[in-house]
Amino acid sequence: MNLSFNTSALSPLKEKEFKLYIICRFIYIMALRMVGTVVAYELFQLTQSSFAIGLVGLSEFIPVFSLALYAGHVIDQSEKRTLLLKGMIAYCFCVVLLIICTLPSTQDKISKHWLEYCFYGIIFLTGIIRAFSGPVSHAIIAQLVPREKLQFAANISSSTWLIGSITGHASAGFFIAGLGVNITFFIVLVYIITAASILSFIKKKPVLVKQKDVAAWDSVKEGLSFVFNNKIMLGAISLDLFAVLFGGAVALIPEFSDKILHTGPIGFGWLTAATDIGSITVIILLTLFPMRQKQGKRMMMAVAGFGICIIAFGLSNVYLVSFIALLCSGACDGISVIIRGTILQLTTPDEMRGRVSSVNSMFINSSNELGQFESGFASRAFGLVPSVIFGGCMTLLVVAVTWFKAPALKKMEY
Repeated sequence: MNLSFNTSALSPLKEKEFKLYIICRFIYIMALRMVGTVVAYELFQLTQSSFAIGLVGLSEFIPVFSLALYAGHVIDQSEKRTLLLKGMIAYCFCVVLLIICTLPSTQDKISKHWLEYCFYGIIFLTGIIRAFSGPVSHAIIAQLVPREKLQFAANISSSTWLIGSITGHASAGFFIAGLGVNITFFIVLVYIITAASILSFIKKKPVLVKQKDVAAWDSVKEGLSFVFNNKIMLGAISLDLFAVLFGGAVALIPEFSDKILHTGPIGFGWLTAATDIGSITVIILLTLFPMRQKQGKRMMMAVAGFGICIIAFGLSNVYLVSFIALLCSGACDGISVIIRGTILQLTTPDEMRGRVSSVNSMFINSSNELGQFESGFASRAFGLVPSVIFGGCMTLLVVAVTWFKAPALKKMEY
């Protein structure tokens, strides 16, 4: 793969504000992933249905997808540090609602069906917050480091996201087992307040957009036009979109864990974290030892490997095999994350980072939630195991179509 150590890989960490941002990002992402894991666990205990978990994904997808383009306009017109801080404060409110919903006194007074609807409503609110906070967390990076360090800063940010995700998934399982769901949400609240406090030490940044009085729709069209005219970026986003949409098996892990692998909350937490463990391992390696050529072709091969791993997970009824399959799927996904993230940071003008990040969020991040719904729906329609195998096969089909229909992406190098 022509790897060699790059001494500049960790240079962004010499920037004080970027270092503060990375610490904040780790704690915040850990808290958010804990919320996703605990809500999925609690809902499955209430309903014994993966379809309910799929509806959680749909509840978050709707606001993220619907607001993404407008959010990009707002982000480019706003001071990014303040906007991100407001998102964290709003998320604290949602966690307080989850704490109330999981209090023993609340669960004694409200039926399971109403509790289920409360979870959907709260996750819908978190989706509104994510529509803004997700893209702005990417857009702000360019204002924290010099441009020559931007590629490495993007890789460190991706690594931090995944380390926080792993820690959040795994620790959520331990906290559920040792302290219960309600106390776990209290811990999440403390994490988010801590992250917001750290972010407050970063100075406000200038708004870089050239025309502050531009109409929202004209601003949105400019961002969309940039993405759709950049064939390599569009190809990378599209490939990842459909791979995650069809190949994501995370929504079905609670049911696999309970009905097929027969493991408890700790085993469930590690299964949920397995994909991220594989991703972070690869991302750290590729940050320190970057790929020098054929990145586009390798991205396609990695997504194909992801599909094969998902099929293996669907066929397995042995915990260790299932864990390894998810681990390897994450490793393949990590290659895709690094390449797509580098393309996004290096080809986007500073004044359009909010809009381009929002388009990316609209198609990539929201596809996780839509994929979660698709998995839940497919599980009900086809059965648990067939739905996962179907998703893996569809991922392979998407790669095959992209291989022939997107030659610019296949030939891409940086």
